[in-house]
Amino acid sequence: MLLIISLLMIICFIGLLMSKKLSALTALIIIPTLFALLSGHGADMGPMVIKGLRTVAPTGVMLIFAMLYFMSVTDAGMFDPIIKRIVSAVDGDPVKIFIGTVLLGFIVALDGDGATVYMIVLAAFMPIYERVGLSKLSVAALLLQCTGLGNMFPWGGPTARAAAAVQADVATLFVPLLVPLLACVAWTFILAIMLGRSERKRLGFQQHLPVDRAAIQFEEKPCVAWRFWFNWGLTLALMTMLVLDVMPMAYLFMLATAIMFVVNYPQLSQQQEQIGRHAPAILAVAGLIFAAAVFTGIFAETGMANALAQAIVHTIPDALGPYLAVITALISIPVTWMVSNDVFYFGMLPVLVQAAGHYGIEPIEMARAALVGQPVHILSPLVASTYLLVGMLKLDYAQTQRFTLRWSFITSIVLLLVALVTGCFPFYRSI
Repeated sequence: MLLIISLLMIICFIGLLMSKKLSALTALIIIPTLFALLSGHGADMGPMVIKGLRTVAPTGVMLIFAMLYFMSVTDAGMFDPIIKRIVSAVDGDPVKIFIGTVLLGFIVALDGDGATVYMIVLAAFMPIYERVGLSKLSVAALLLQCTGLGNMFPWGGPTARAAAAVQADVATLFVPLLVPLLACVAWTFILAIMLGRSERKRLGFQQHLPVDRAAIQFEEKPCVAWRFWFNWGLTLALMTMLVLDVMPMAYLFMLATAIMFVVNYPQLSQQQEQIGRHAPAILAVAGLIFAAAVFTGIFAETGMANALAQAIVHTIPDALGPYLAVITALISIPVTWMVSNDVFYFGMLPVLVQAAGHYGIEPIEMARAALVGQPVHILSPLVASTYLLVGMLKLDYAQTQRFTLRWSFITSIVLLLVALVTGCFPFYRSI
């Protein structure tokens, strides 16, 4: 019964979201609440939701202050020289703009955090997207490829979870995946060229014609020189501490925001103006993040997540045992969209590893196969940073999902095929 309820809840959630019958905010709260009541839960839903809120609270607080920080330093003119150089280099060419987006996205994605990618890349490129009139859906699709792949670095989370689940060394697990990951990076640049050419046609851009630079120029904000360099020094120090994991990300952004305010907006009225200017965008993102905690809390604590995971494992026929590595890779694509990484890697993967052992498939090979779905997982409604991207680009969440899913699926297939060719895990093995 719990399995049926969990499946119905996911189908209902996806259907209402994709059909635009409910917004993401309302669906994340109402749908799990109704299905929890249907499964016999009542007052105990409160503690479930509170547990979910505690899980996402650090991320939510981090995003609130990170958005305020990057929006405010952008207003202070910190990124203006970069934007000016980029505008000069790309000449308004959508292909060059998208290639630049992907390049910067992958560089920033080395820290393994999607929120940082979105805030830094969009702070630098948003004026260009808006002045040229580029499709923000294409921008979202490209940045989601960057974060989905960057999330696979050992410090990003999923790889560490997979290694822990099979008790393997993270480096031993990850190093063979470098070539497949590089292949996916190459594919993302190809995608940038494809989407850029599509935008060329839509906008009527012609390379051989002189570009009206005035149409894409922007007014640089006045910025005192020492404040400009202070902002860059503060931002680089912040990024360094984030990568080194010196302190929790939420506290680092809170501290950096406070320091930045004192330096750039020393008067109380200036600080209040900044907060008021960016409050609507920040509230929209924060609301979605905390609404997602209702979904994740109820889905996990009612046992629906585990019931779904176990059911998927037990539906695999014995005859398919020698193909379990590939099956695990294929299963990871839709399942990591539906459930959290914790549920998949700590709930499903150990069961699959145990079954695969009868056919001579090593646990570490299964762990690598289980990572194939990460480019699609980044689209999951359980991933908080995706709401940040959608909010900053002012896009519809369901429309972003529909547009990006096809490209993320191809990225996962590229990862799967190259991993098979390079021997990261076997296509078929039997004792």
